[in-house]
Amino acid sequence: MLKRKRTREKGKIRFSEYFKELKPGERVAIKRELAVKASFPQRIQGKTGIVESKRGKAYIIKLMDYRQEKRFIIPAIHLKRIK
Repeated sequence: MLKRKRTREKGKIRFSEYFKELKPGERVAIKRELAVKASFPQRIQGKTGIVESKRGKAYIIKLMDYRQEKRFIIPAIHLKRIK
C-alpha cells in the first residue's frame, strides 16, 4: 500500500487531474492520490476497471472485486487512463 509520496511528487496537485474528462467505456487504473482523502476501500487500490458513467464530479467505475462485479463512485483525481 502507498503510505507516502516520493520527494519529487510532493507539492501541489495539478488542476488538470481534478478536471480530466473520461468517456464511458474507457479503461482506468485506480491509483489513490495521497494528498486527497480517498472515498473508496483500500483493497481496490491498483485494480483496473471500466468507466460506466459520470455522477457529479466523480465517475462510476465497474470492476471485479472477489469474483463479484461491483460499482464504485470515485473522483477523477484517483483515476488514471489506460491506453
